Amino acid sequence: MLAQSDTDPGIAKPEYVAQSFITFLRRMGVSVPISSTIIFFQALARVKISNRTDVYWAGRSTLLTCPEDIPVYDEAFHAFWENFLVLDTVNLKDEKEINLGTDTQDTDGGEELEKNRENNIVTLKYSRSEILRKKDFADYTEDELAESYELMKLVQLIGATQKSRRSDASTRKNRAPDLKRIIRASFKTGGEPIERYFKQKKCKIRKIVFLLDVSGSMEIYSRALLRFIQASVISRRRVEAFTIGTRLTRVTHELSNKDLDKALNLTSQSITDWSGGTRLGETIGEFLNQWGQRGMARGATMVILSDGWDRGESHIMTEQMARLKRITHNIIWINPLKVSPGYEPLAQGMAAALPYIDEFIEGHSLESLTELAELLSE
Repeated sequence: MLAQSDTDPGIAKPEYVAQSFITFLRRMGVSVPISSTIIFFQALARVKISNRTDVYWAGRSTLLTCPEDIPVYDEAFHAFWENFLVLDTVNLKDEKEINLGTDTQDTDGGEELEKNRENNIVTLKYSRSEILRKKDFADYTEDELAESYELMKLVQLIGATQKSRRSDASTRKNRAPDLKRIIRASFKTGGEPIERYFKQKKCKIRKIVFLLDVSGSMEIYSRALLRFIQASVISRRRVEAFTIGTRLTRVTHELSNKDLDKALNLTSQSITDWSGGTRLGETIGEFLNQWGQRGMARGATMVILSDGWDRGESHIMTEQMARLKRITHNIIWINPLKVSPGYEPLAQGMAAALPYIDEFIEGHSLESLTELAELLSE
């Protein structure tokens, strides 16, 4: 509840406004410790609460504990102070109650708005899907993981195309002549090739191969990334999926089940090295020997999802990445640690692989996976 100030009957008490804003900020996904709220209250006592600029910087300098929360803070501040409490223009003569809700909640339309207006309740909604898009997978709860899977299925993993060896009929005369059709048609005209036919190369969807690191250092991200790979397998043709750690495991068949729970259960049963060690170079070499050079990786887009920690020899990693680079179309490396401030690819496996990578992007959130989908479509 917002109570009126004792000094100004038209403006709510700062402590009530501040507490309401902190509650809203927490609902937006920002972690605000108790100690920060106390400092925020002390800061508000030294500035004018009707001055939005002063309040903004007071909150930003006291409530945030990491730079990644700044975009969410800006969005929350704008929604709260611009759309609800612009205290220098709105006169709060009565007590008002803040009702926080998401933009996906069902409402009764005008009847609920009228009821809230009579009870002096202001409903302030926020986009939960937008919060999940930017939130780090490491901070997800089980419910948020389930909700994020529905958003992952909406990501359009179309992928690029490549020319096939097969040909198709073409009406364009600047294509190669189709001699078979010309000769076949000439039988109707006494052997005279009157009609001309042309052909062109067909286009097919380029294959995508996922290599997911399931070692202990990747465990908090593997559970979310595995859901994204499963959504890709069931929504697109020519997708292969493997897990790498201390051994190589093909999980394409298990993830092809449209029931997510069943697919993850089958996958967990087939992966024997989950949350174990890491031998990136050796497992990539195993993939090349068993599957890659036989045709699976030839002309394909390789997507490696790993933090780059490798307990094997660095020269093995260098050798196998060079082999992989020679037969694939391009290599995309997804590293969730890349989002960390000041990150440098100094891990042994990451440093050895970097010269052979075409794209090096983050993989810590839904937003970064959307960037991956855009790269695959180029």
